[in-house]
Amino acid sequence: MRRYKLLICSLFVLWLPAGAIQAGLAERKDAREFIQEMASKHGFEQKSLEKLFNRVELKESIIKAISRPAESKPWYQYREIFLTKKRIDGGVTFWAKNADALRRAEQEYGVPPQMIVAILGVETRYGEVKGRFRIIDALSTLAFDYPRRGEFFRKELEEFLLLCKEEGIDPLKLTGSYAGAMGKPQFMPSSFRAYAVDFDGDGKKDLWNNTTDAIGSVANYFKRHHWQPGDPVVSRVNLNDQAKGVVSDDLRPSTSVQELVKQGVAPEQELPSDSLATVFALELKNGSEYWLGLQNFYVITRYNRSALYAMAAYLLGEAIREQHLATLDKKASLSVNDI
Repeated sequence: MRRYKLLICSLFVLWLPAGAIQAGLAERKDAREFIQEMASKHGFEQKSLEKLFNRVELKESIIKAISRPAESKPWYQYREIFLTKKRIDGGVTFWAKNADALRRAEQEYGVPPQMIVAILGVETRYGEVKGRFRIIDALSTLAFDYPRRGEFFRKELEEFLLLCKEEGIDPLKLTGSYAGAMGKPQFMPSSFRAYAVDFDGDGKKDLWNNTTDAIGSVANYFKRHHWQPGDPVVSRVNLNDQAKGVVSDDLRPSTSVQELVKQGVAPEQELPSDSLATVFALELKNGSEYWLGLQNFYVITRYNRSALYAMAAYLLGEAIREQHLATLDKKASLSVNDI
């Protein structure tokens, strides 16, 4: 009989989904407290949430993934992930296919097409790779089994359940990144609720399958974070010996360009003297290079709070813009020759 019981237990363990840490999440004290809070604060039915959370899978692979983000790499390695010919070519193709939506987004929100395209390129390779984890598994794993950022992810889990309720979506069906980011632009649930727009007017905010909605939502995100149309983003700078102390990890621009120049910072392009900026370093194989980040650079970091991310997105956008313009010039030249 004992052997029989052991066999049954072994078969049960084999049946569990790969990577699941445990079953019956609703039985855990911390999860029960969260469920009760959602019921009292937002009017969710407690029994329904208990059933939902008992179908959630906590995955060790999610903890491992968030513990080794790409942003931990030095700049000279990080940039190679995104500044590739394939990603630039993909951006040019995406721009050509979605030119009308990108043009309208720029008109309504003031955000240039190359910036919108670059964000979608960095995040999901223009919608090709949106993530394979169920959002509720990712957020629950990080909310309850990742103490370092548990408070943040419990808030995102709350936002996710509210999003599903508002949009009439089954929370078990949505997939995304290991961190719970969703759709073509990889919005976190709080960002979805705050910034997602129905840009094609079909009555739904669909960031998974609707490219037009994704374009409009990225543009809206940037505008709401105070993107300044036509203003510069970054400038490479040279520093004299006395200026080394101005280099900062704080990405918020807080010192005027004029003041930084007085402190020994020499921008390689002309900038408005009263613009606020910050000086940051990017690690090369041998030494560092220094850049001035202005307000629009800071806006990009609101999407992902990393100078590496913002720099990669900006440079990718510029490379896409240059190739897009070259393609248009070539087409115009061929048209003239055909006349």
